[in-house]
Amino acid sequence: MTATNEMIVAAREAASLAYVPYSHFPVGAAFHTTDGQIITGCNIENASFGLSNCAERTAIFKAISEGVTNFDALYVFGETEEPISPCGACRQVLAEFCPADMPVYLISKENKVKPTTVAELLPYSFKELV
Repeated sequence: MTATNEMIVAAREAASLAYVPYSHFPVGAAFHTTDGQIITGCNIENASFGLSNCAERTAIFKAISEGVTNFDALYVFGETEEPISPCGACRQVLAEFCPADMPVYLISKENKVKPTTVAELLPYSFKELV
C-alpha cells in the first residue's frame, strides 16, 4: 500500500479536532481498515497531563471499542517541519493490535511523508508470552 491523498487529508482533518489548550500541538491519526473504513482520532489533553491521550491511541481505542480490529495502514499527521512519529506508548499499542508489517505513514505539515512499519517503529515490542 502506498500513501494516499485521501488518508493524508483524513489525518490532517483529525488534527484539526485536537483538544490541545496546553501544548498547542495538534496531532491527527487515521487508520485504514482491511474492509475500507477510515477511523480517525486526535490528541486530547487534560490539565493533569498524564491523563492526556495521543491521536494514535484515540483512533485505535475508538476502533477496537466499535469492534473494528483489522487494520492495514496508519497515517499520523502533525504540524511539524519533518514527519512526526508516535510516542513509545502508542508504538506498543500499535504492536498489540496491528500486524508487524503494517505500513505507517508519518506526515509533516508540508505533507512530507516518511513510510515505515509497526515493526520498524518498535522492533523489540513486548508480546504476550503465552
